[in-house]
Amino acid sequence: MIFQRQLITLTLFLCSIFIFSCAQRQAIPSPPTLAPPGEKLFQRAEMKFQSKEYRAAIQLYQDYIRIFPESPLVPSIYMKIGTIYLVQNQYAEARKNYHKMIEAVPETQFITDAMLGILTTYYHEGDYKEVLSQAENLNDQSIPRAIYLRKYALLGDSYYATGRSFKSVESYIKVYMATENEEGKKEILAKLEESASNLTAEEIQNLSPLTEDLYLKGYIEYLLGVKYAQNNQYEDAVRQLTHFMSTYPEHKYVEDANRLMGTLSQKPDEHEQPAVGCLLPLSGRYETFGAKALKGIELALMQYSSVNPEVDIRLIIRDTEGSPDTTEAIVNELADRNVTALIGPIINATEAAKQAQSLQIPIITMTQKEGVADIGDYVFRNFLTPEMQMKTMATYAIEHLGLKKFAILYPNEKYGTTFMNLFWDHVIAHGGEISGVEPYAPDQTDFALPIKKLTGRYHNASDEKTNKPVVDFDAIFIPDGPEKSGLILPQLAYYDVTNVYLLGTNLWHSDKLIQMAQQHAKGAIMPEIFFAESTNETVVQFVHNFTETYGEQPGFIEAIAYDTALMVFQTLGSQNLQSRDSIKDKLLNMTDFQGVTGKTSFNPNGEANKELFILQINGDKFSELEHE
Repeated sequence: MIFQRQLITLTLFLCSIFIFSCAQRQAIPSPPTLAPPGEKLFQRAEMKFQSKEYRAAIQLYQDYIRIFPESPLVPSIYMKIGTIYLVQNQYAEARKNYHKMIEAVPETQFITDAMLGILTTYYHEGDYKEVLSQAENLNDQSIPRAIYLRKYALLGDSYYATGRSFKSVESYIKVYMATENEEGKKEILAKLEESASNLTAEEIQNLSPLTEDLYLKGYIEYLLGVKYAQNNQYEDAVRQLTHFMSTYPEHKYVEDANRLMGTLSQKPDEHEQPAVGCLLPLSGRYETFGAKALKGIELALMQYSSVNPEVDIRLIIRDTEGSPDTTEAIVNELADRNVTALIGPIINATEAAKQAQSLQIPIITMTQKEGVADIGDYVFRNFLTPEMQMKTMATYAIEHLGLKKFAILYPNEKYGTTFMNLFWDHVIAHGGEISGVEPYAPDQTDFALPIKKLTGRYHNASDEKTNKPVVDFDAIFIPDGPEKSGLILPQLAYYDVTNVYLLGTNLWHSDKLIQMAQQHAKGAIMPEIFFAESTNETVVQFVHNFTETYGEQPGFIEAIAYDTALMVFQTLGSQNLQSRDSIKDKLLNMTDFQGVTGKTSFNPNGEANKELFILQINGDKFSELEHE
């Protein structure tokens, strides 16, 4: 690798500039006339340095600094000690001496040399993040040319090592433009071209304004044509390469462009296999969710292909690693590969959606992140949202159960307040009434006070034995998890809040709630996006196929990923829709897609509109309630 071969050169270069500095200035000031023993001590250290007896040289240099701390030679001595440690790969010790020099003599002419030395130690240690951060301390306007060149060469190498190819090429261009000798230009150009090979077509286009150099401009034109050819954008490739050859007829890559043009004369079938990009966190913190979603997507492709063998769909799976930068880069890569639509991601959906919108690629995200669907008309979301749950819950309670009055007992934190407000809004919108609302602290375990406030017993606490509760509501809504709700339900019964409907969120769909609340959870009702025990024929078949394929029962993530993928596959197979624009329109006009997560369509803003399951606790299990 070019980058590995440069490490030795880099260290030797630093040694030379630290010892001799720049051509315009003397690196190590000529020692003034010193009275013995100072002069002798310094000369002994120099002799050890020149003979590469580094341990002895360091000891003598340190003795000199200790005895003559005010000597004008001290800065250059710190630099030499740092350089010795650098040559010996003792990077922490080298860095320590560079810092000592900066702290002791901040105005010395060696300050920029020391700062560059610090960058170099971090680079050799593989701490590229620190290189990128520390480089900001070297002001381009005040550093010599040699330091400027090494700074941006290190930046280019560090960006390359961290996968940020565009920033890497940007740095190499600065080095190339500032380098005066041909050999130096040749070396940096090799690194530039290696890094540029990883760029997307859009990134390559953004390189052109960065340079006025004719050779580089020509290379960028040529590289863009190559990238188009790699992405099977044959017409764009021919047009781009033709423009390159006519504009830069003497360029080094004209012959290569000619050969490539010859291979483009035979185009593949225009009705090539459509590709769908899939963005999932298959490594890192969220890899469990990514693995679950991938199983659902793979099963959807197997099922669809078995029924529609004439539609050949290619799935391109990419690991987002749970990283925003990686996610955005993957969207760019998949755009260059002409994917017709994107599925995912689960994490970093905002970054993916913004990039997909800018590239006009239909994307169906699987996230609860607020505002994702509002990013643009190519962005869709298929997931369980608080809005979706509360609309379903209020509609069912009022229109199917005939309830009118509701109380809300909620945890005073984001989840609780979000669901409390949404439920309240939907109850009012459906003609219902909220008779009482009481919060409790997230860490609270005794709920006597908020329960008493809801039932009118709070103001007559002294007469609690004869004071009967005023339960002027038909149902109580509690937006909390199974552990906390499992504590609340028995306390409601204790304070005589009985014969009312118990309403919760999908978090109540947990055996933990039944174990904790036991008989007090009987009849509790909650919305849910997927119910593996449903008698719905579509769900039954999905659960059977999934279990047969993977040897385990599917959950919510697997189900939502399955439906999302199936929507895309069916859209692609509908009347041979291939263009991104037509796919986007087809998704927007989709009505009542019958998936395993309920009937689904998309609102004009790309938000999923779902008919959720309604579940109820019967004994020690959950059952599905009819509500069509």
